[in-house]
Amino acid sequence: MDEIPKAIQLLWGLDEPGSRGPKKGLTLMQVVDAAIDVCDAEGFAALSMSRLAKQLGFTTMSLYRYVDSKDTLIDLISDRVIGPPPTIASTTPWREALEMWAMAEFESIRAHPWWLEIPLTAPPAGPNNMGWLEAGLAAFSETAVPDPIRLQLVMNMSLYVISRTRLVLQMTASTDAPDNYTLVLGRVLDPARFPALLKAISAQAFDMDENNWEINDFKFGLDRLLDGFERYVESF
Repeated sequence: MDEIPKAIQLLWGLDEPGSRGPKKGLTLMQVVDAAIDVCDAEGFAALSMSRLAKQLGFTTMSLYRYVDSKDTLIDLISDRVIGPPPTIASTTPWREALEMWAMAEFESIRAHPWWLEIPLTAPPAGPNNMGWLEAGLAAFSETAVPDPIRLQLVMNMSLYVISRTRLVLQMTASTDAPDNYTLVLGRVLDPARFPALLKAISAQAFDMDENNWEINDFKFGLDRLLDGFERYVESF
């Protein structure tokens, strides 16, 4: 199995954690879940092998029986956190299926927002990530869209979900924007230079439902993306 990266071997059960040293009675997934607990409580930047060892009551060196490096650990928690894809009935129309898929990924990331901080150094290859890809591709099973195009559409959808979720979470966490944002803009913008923007502001284009704006904003963009997909799918 040397040609397969260690993280992928562990993700797919092709290898087991090392056997050297005394047994501690933990599974690999318990170690991974403890790392996720650290990130949930303190953020992704707080994760280190020494911090994880403290969380588990281990020595740092003993953790290398389970994972050979922090990079391997990160690959494992990345796949673990995103979780399995939603169950979508095979009879679900493709647009509805993709909407369910996208909303589920949106909520999965929102549950662990630090996941967005994990560097993407290689294409995801874990079973959960592959499950999401399979579920997205399956949505097009009753269409005439060619397989390579299906993959591009699903990847495009995932990129939308990730980037839009990142924006929503950053805006939610930000304390920099003034509460009277639209009023401030209305006072500083020159009507001769920004007529279209001022017209949008006066129509309350920036006003948000404080209770649901994150979901509404995400879904509005998702619906427009799916509108484009629909026209494209109909062309085959």
